[in-house]
Amino acid sequence: MTESLANQLLTNKRRMVAAESCTGGLLCGQLSSIPGASSWFEGGFVTYALSAKRSMLGVPSATLDHYGAVSEPTARAMAEGALRHTTAHLSVAISGIAGPEGGDVLVPVGTVWFAWATHQAPAAPTCVYAAQHHFSGTRREVREQAVTIALEGSLQVAMDLS
Repeated sequence: MTESLANQLLTNKRRMVAAESCTGGLLCGQLSSIPGASSWFEGGFVTYALSAKRSMLGVPSATLDHYGAVSEPTARAMAEGALRHTTAHLSVAISGIAGPEGGDVLVPVGTVWFAWATHQAPAAPTCVYAAQHHFSGTRREVREQAVTIALEGSLQVAMDLS
């Protein structure tokens, strides 16, 4: 799937960026594993702490305070912030709770929010899609499942950009 995404981005002369939280750079590692990735993958932000989401991506404190880190508004703000801080055309954001601890009744372990945004100059970054998924399994399995969903969604958005 990563190779399909790379080919789609290369064909359309587009670049992408990632903003990760619960996956801790696992997606960026997958994206950069392909030789020549720098021609379509600009880089990534690993914003595990709330302070990093604010300072690195510009996620508003009010969003984090009101909705929390694992929410649709936060994932959207992360995706849009990643584009504002780069020259990429497409971004994906991941924020969730991989476990085994940290969840609660409202946001249980395995809850992950995703958002994809596009930036087609001169327009401002726009979130085009957000989705919530609930995964089961170990911490490693939740993180791996999140990477798969991020890749699937990125490929779909990249195809829509063509």
